[in-house]
Amino acid sequence: MAGQGVDGIEDTAGGFGVYIHWPFCKAKCPYCDFNSHVRLVPPDEARYIAAFRREIAHMRALSGPRRAETVFFGGGTPSLMAPSTVAAILEAIDDAWPLTADAEVTLEANPTSVEAERFQGYRAAGVNRVSLGVQALDDADLQGLGRMHSVAEALAAVAIARRAFDRVSFDLIYARPRQTPEAWSAELRRALAEGCEHLSLYQLTIEPGTPFERLYGAGKLILPDDDLSRALWDVTQEVTAQAGLPAYEVSNHARPGAEARHNLVYWRYGTYAGIGAGAHGRLQVGGTRRATFTERAPEAWLARVEADGHGIVSDETLTPAEQADEMLLMGLRLREGVDLARHARLGGRIDRGRLAMLEAERLVAREGDRLRVTPAGFPVLNAVIAALAG
Repeated sequence: MAGQGVDGIEDTAGGFGVYIHWPFCKAKCPYCDFNSHVRLVPPDEARYIAAFRREIAHMRALSGPRRAETVFFGGGTPSLMAPSTVAAILEAIDDAWPLTADAEVTLEANPTSVEAERFQGYRAAGVNRVSLGVQALDDADLQGLGRMHSVAEALAAVAIARRAFDRVSFDLIYARPRQTPEAWSAELRRALAEGCEHLSLYQLTIEPGTPFERLYGAGKLILPDDDLSRALWDVTQEVTAQAGLPAYEVSNHARPGAEARHNLVYWRYGTYAGIGAGAHGRLQVGGTRRATFTERAPEAWLARVEADGHGIVSDETLTPAEQADEMLLMGLRLREGVDLARHARLGGRIDRGRLAMLEAERLVAREGDRLRVTPAGFPVLNAVIAALAG
């Protein structure tokens, strides 16, 4: 469920999913600002299983009965968990929110040989989709990105994953230092040749507080300028579309029918339970939509759950205007766009003058009750959303 609009009509669009955050990594990548932590001593997985079970039970008490259509294990590096840990968490989820018969269960994994050896175990545990953090098909760039695998190891892991799972996706980062459109085109074609159904393709951005921010500020990390970044974007759209994996979201490409269903819950403004250290959630509670956020530090989250049954540090009831703005922020990322009638039911208002201006500039288009960003608008998506939600 997705909250109530100003007219009191219950909004049930978008679906319901469960996000599980495993906050541990072997090393911290210099571009990453995710809630991930390196520990010299491996975490006590049995203790974390017990904590996940307690927080799942607490979130179930808030959400009421639902059926989970998707589960996503993110991080951090969830493929550092033992398959038995994944199985135990899925059992707890199924007890709380019974999984639909066709539920999508995704696990993020690093493409190293050690973690690839666990893929059959994850499949047996109930995972049916894997997302691999390949990030580059160039050994020098992998080293520069702080990755711990080689190109050969990554491609071997992709092959193992395709044997273990029907659904495989992997990530690549582009607009890297010294990258040319020609080199990116060749790298992208090599990636597409692996035959996976889904690719997530992200432009490298400088995130606050990361080592890359310090290098960039010191002039030691040179990224493509605006013109080159746009050329790299154009190559991305052209090559993937030609291969039958067009963009269905600003950074995600899939064969028709192979879209990441869990992420569609976010982008279509559904509801989801966020479990684990630093996890966000959007829950329907007592006729209102609530935004939850848990303690970020893993050990502090664990202590809170063991003491209180949950690690929630923020639980905010969203106003209709906030819901409508979130719906625009998420939904306009999708090629399908947003339902304006639903946006209005949530309490949204769009300035007609700004909308007319964006239409005149061919950055957005309306088709019946749907509003979508055009191919010309996606490279300036943030500005389009700011104009409509402002």
